[in-house]
Amino acid sequence: MSAPRVVVLDYGSGNVHSATKALERAGADVRLTSDRRAALDADGLVVPGVGAYAAVMGALRAARADEIIDRRLAGGRNVLGICVGLQVLFERGVEGGADTEGLGEWPGSVTRLDAPVLPHIGWNTVEAPEDSVLFDGIRDERFYFVHSYAAQAWELDVMPPFPQPRITWAEHGSRFIAAAENGPLAATQFHPEKSGDAGIRLLRNWIDSLE
Repeated sequence: MSAPRVVVLDYGSGNVHSATKALERAGADVRLTSDRRAALDADGLVVPGVGAYAAVMGALRAARADEIIDRRLAGGRNVLGICVGLQVLFERGVEGGADTEGLGEWPGSVTRLDAPVLPHIGWNTVEAPEDSVLFDGIRDERFYFVHSYAAQAWELDVMPPFPQPRITWAEHGSRFIAAAENGPLAATQFHPEKSGDAGIRLLRNWIDSLE
């Protein structure tokens, strides 16, 4: 069998090359591109994000990446967000006095962590649900975070027959969402590409779940 085809969306954000290399290590056939057709046709799409919420949203909209993400999800095609790539999936981000509209895939806001030391930089444990696909075999591992803002509540109310989302939590001063798995849409606040063997295993779990 051929390796699943994964596109890392190149829309001007950071950490794209390290994400690409990590996905290759995890077993994907990876392409780093801004090409719309390639992003729509791939088995999986990875949306990285580094920096301020407003800047990432501006770059996504300028590249019409919001349309790509919407079309993939409408067709049940898998998308994985990383770091600010998770944050922009929520309705809005409140950062540095700016209130920025997000992609709105999930309700809720991204706000500043209530912690004595910011940014939150370094390794942290997570609280993953037993049925998590991403954290299969690595629920007790540590993952690498770099952020000062986070989604601190899960507000999506899912009714049967749709499956309940799997939400993973972490804590730095306050509890925040470390990862979410909601049908074809998944995302991590931490950087799996910087999280050593555990991060590679998480990416492999995601790749193995691609249809």
